[in-house]
Amino acid sequence: MVTRRDFFRGAGVAGATLAASAVSRVSLAALPEPVTMDKADTQPPLLPPNGRPYNPVVTLNGWTLPWRMNKGVKEFHLVAEPVVREIAPGMKAHLWGYNGQSPGPTIEVVEGDRVRLFVTNRLPEHTTIHWHGQRIPNGMDGVGGLNQKQIPVGKTYVYEFVARRPGTFMYHPHADEMTQMAMGMMGFWVTHPKGQHPLIDPVDRDFCFLLNAFDIDPGSYTPKVNTMLDFNLWMWNSRSFPGIDSLNVRLNDKVRIRIGNLTMTNHPIHLHGHEFLVTGTDGGPTPVSTRWYEVTTDVAVGQMRQIELLADEEGDWAFHCHKSHHTMNAMGHDVPTMIGVDHRGLAKQITSLIPEYMVMGERGMADMGEMEMPLPDNTLPMMTGTGPYGPVEMGGMFTVFKVRREQKPGDYKDPGWYKQPPGTQAYEWTGPLAEPARFRSEGGQSMPLATKSPGAEFQVRKPKDHSGH
Repeated sequence: MVTRRDFFRGAGVAGATLAASAVSRVSLAALPEPVTMDKADTQPPLLPPNGRPYNPVVTLNGWTLPWRMNKGVKEFHLVAEPVVREIAPGMKAHLWGYNGQSPGPTIEVVEGDRVRLFVTNRLPEHTTIHWHGQRIPNGMDGVGGLNQKQIPVGKTYVYEFVARRPGTFMYHPHADEMTQMAMGMMGFWVTHPKGQHPLIDPVDRDFCFLLNAFDIDPGSYTPKVNTMLDFNLWMWNSRSFPGIDSLNVRLNDKVRIRIGNLTMTNHPIHLHGHEFLVTGTDGGPTPVSTRWYEVTTDVAVGQMRQIELLADEEGDWAFHCHKSHHTMNAMGHDVPTMIGVDHRGLAKQITSLIPEYMVMGERGMADMGEMEMPLPDNTLPMMTGTGPYGPVEMGGMFTVFKVRREQKPGDYKDPGWYKQPPGTQAYEWTGPLAEPARFRSEGGQSMPLATKSPGAEFQVRKPKDHSGH
């Protein structure tokens, strides 16, 4: 985390198209110090130095924006600007974000806090900020042209309101929205309850992250902003597995995970090994009578979900979007299926011309998880990430929920891989095998077929476009 002086020094490194001097230092003198971040690591929770106490969140591969108290008002300073984000080791993207990163820093306040947010625009075009899900005065809602004038390039606007209800919220522009959100402009907002709340229980760990997606061609750095659904990079907080950090908890911790969706499609988020309750939505904490246990919750476009669980099973548990294409990195969608096609003769001819040619897909694509095929500059393999037993064969919206007995309270460090106790892991069967049972009849006992079917094979035709995400 760096201060304003370092911020100015680093602005050029971050690829800013506007010089930092475009915003007058004299005018900045009355503003809170803009704080920026140039690391993609998960930062420790920001313990509140003043104001009402609360249990802070941990933003996955992100951080919380510090504030300044000014006569009882919490003052924050967001700077909208071009940034560089490492999607995962081996790939960087040129995005737009806030205070050095995309997504921008998480903002944490307490129910009833009066907040003042200074927003400085260092983008090459005007912008605004919409405080997604909050109850605020109409003139603070951030829809350019409807609630306010757009924030011109180089100018600073002020938003001020009371955080009226506790819950999980987001922020993003409502100005040239298609471009600015496709370039990564978004952030998380958490309003903690003041005191004990009948529907919000204390927890030991409180994580949050945003779902987002980009379409960046291999070898390029800037997202294609006109893409509607056919994205090739699926991320949590603009990080793809294996660049996403794990969620590290102590055995029997009570855990809350907050998820916001600012992509163009829904995401069924699935946790292995535990059941959870959906305890919060866009409307705030859910009534107890509406809660039931799930292992997957769908987070639709523009929605927030808050899930809670007791981490009472030790191990490394997969945590991912259940749309299989969303657990892939830079994926070509128009690749024909080659399962069952014998390449051997063709491969021999091609390798005489292109020695590096590799046959892919005639048995499935699992081999791609460990093959070392040369990649174009600045992209990621489709399947990547290696676990203690080999390739995980996933990327994108995938990480690991790590539950450890030895993890200290408040310690978020990665404990390494879990070692299963003897007798608790799948193993190879080397004894004799009986003939497996197979389905051999058509029609049920209640309605047997009058004549036996001659047998038929069906050809499945899939739609050519990729509009199903």
